[in-house]
Amino acid sequence: MKVLFIGGTGVISRAVSRQAIDRGFELSALNRGSELHPAGSTHLAADINRTGDLYAVLEGKKFDVVVDWIAYAPGDIDRDVALFKDRVGQYVFISSASAYQRPPASYLITELTPLSNPYSEYARGKITCEERLMQAYREQGFPATIVRPSLTYDRNFPIAIGGKGCYTLAQRILDGHPIIAHGDGSSLFVVTHADDFARGFLGLLGNACAVGEAFHITSDEVLTWNQIYETIAQELGTEARIVHISSDFISQVAPQLSANLLGDKTWSLVFDNSKIKNFVPDFEATISFNEGVRRTVAWFREDRARRRIDESVNREMDRILSIYSGECVTDP
Repeated sequence: MKVLFIGGTGVISRAVSRQAIDRGFELSALNRGSELHPAGSTHLAADINRTGDLYAVLEGKKFDVVVDWIAYAPGDIDRDVALFKDRVGQYVFISSASAYQRPPASYLITELTPLSNPYSEYARGKITCEERLMQAYREQGFPATIVRPSLTYDRNFPIAIGGKGCYTLAQRILDGHPIIAHGDGSSLFVVTHADDFARGFLGLLGNACAVGEAFHITSDEVLTWNQIYETIAQELGTEARIVHISSDFISQVAPQLSANLLGDKTWSLVFDNSKIKNFVPDFEATISFNEGVRRTVAWFREDRARRRIDESVNREMDRILSIYSGECVTDP
């Protein structure tokens, strides 16, 4: 199967690329830097925002499947539809589970859950992309499939507050510094290892029945946020000093966190995976959170250079904690 990934260098797409190559897919990766493309794939060097370059590098090429990992705005969809309408058998758009209704009318999320998120511009962009893509499917027969990942991890810690893709929260835990959990830490959430996601995702590629459909792909393991942070601390060999602060308070004093909290992680959410299991019968998420975090911690420990500390994240958490404790009363 000839597959093109646009982007393909993120947490999820790296895992999908590894498994696709292991399965014998003929994978091409379109991005700007040759050092970014997955080993075993063919690199197509182009800037996705330079249409002329795209047509040049894709001239004469057709694919069974194209996956765009980095489409965020309706213009990205319009570009892809024009670019691939005559050269692809299936086009897969990577949306987001944050597009689902917030606050949710029900904690149980299915693909029929409405798409609405007044808190997150990112989620609203994904919703608009989905609408534009399904219009192209209905009116032009463009072979679209939509996939909505939720919080997925591999070489990163799946957290709500504490920095993305860095070691900052882990180091705070190791140093005995307090960390923040929103609310009382008892809301439910689902985190998914990228290797599990990849198995379900690859089963959709080249699957004619998946055209015109939308899917989320998550673990069936449901955790509280307290359990998430406590498990990370356990795998680090210590205990976490968790300070519970309401999402509303955090959003008030640190508005930049509002989209991530009120627009996603504040609410109890459990994903019904019946649909992906129906379309990909052999899919099952088998990596427990304990095992997944054990792998993440081991990866960081293999190389000190990986343990990057983002001091801006430390300052942000310390500031929120200071305001919450009454030590600071200045406006944000």
